[in-house]
Amino acid sequence: MDKQELASFLRSRRARVRPQDAGLPSGPRRRTPGLRREEVAVLAHISTEYYVRLEQARAPRPSAEVLTGIAGALRLSEAETGHLYLLAGTAPNPTGRHRRDVRPSVLALLERMPHTAGIVLSAAFDVLAWNPLATALMEDFGARDPGDRNLARRAFPATAADAGAPYGISDAAGFRRHVVMQLRSARARYLTDPAITGLTDDLCSTSTEFARLWQLNDVQPVPTLTKTFHHPLVGDLTVDCDTLSIADRDQHMVFYSAPVGSASAEKLAFLDALGPEAVTAHRPG
Repeated sequence: MDKQELASFLRSRRARVRPQDAGLPSGPRRRTPGLRREEVAVLAHISTEYYVRLEQARAPRPSAEVLTGIAGALRLSEAETGHLYLLAGTAPNPTGRHRRDVRPSVLALLERMPHTAGIVLSAAFDVLAWNPLATALMEDFGARDPGDRNLARRAFPATAADAGAPYGISDAAGFRRHVVMQLRSARARYLTDPAITGLTDDLCSTSTEFARLWQLNDVQPVPTLTKTFHHPLVGDLTVDCDTLSIADRDQHMVFYSAPVGSASAEKLAFLDALGPEAVTAHRPG
């Protein structure tokens, strides 16, 4: 049970619920947004004293029944409810460290996807595997040390010289929010994994934007359906973005493709035909 993270999450969710949404009068004397602690306790059918102690990180582990009541009182989404259970230590969660080994069948699938750029991401946003077209579209991951293939660090660089949209993507702000939400969920699943706790702690200290988004306590990313890359050789490519979950290893396969006959499909085909080595040789820098 992560008492501090649980307390922070509860406070942030309580501040977002309007009294009228919970069937309560708003009243003229409210000095802060959201519900009062005693109101949450009443709606959750628990004592005010116990709920206050939860928000102060002083309470013992809540039961599943208590968490269900709190989730209803705070009007949590399915993803937020799952996160609440993880923080409270009452839901099944992986132990130890997140997995970085990729199944051979997944690697083979990456290679067999025609005219599609594909990567495999770990729970910590490390790029674990990629196909040649991903190299041509994004970068030569193989030229980087394994520890330097992290998309979260790419999204929140430590130096101003590396600032900007990763790979020229048009939805950089949305991608950064997505990264933070996914990492918050990952940290709840892997409380003792130094790779994830160290990554989030480091980004909080080196990136003011990451720290700001982290404080929001959001855990429900919106699926990205399309993404536009600005490629140094072929210009803008708008591609479909599809993600497949590899549940047993807590990894994700991300595929970038384009509708047949579209200008972006022709550009992807050109990069595919040119080959990753030729594209890398012509890429600035």
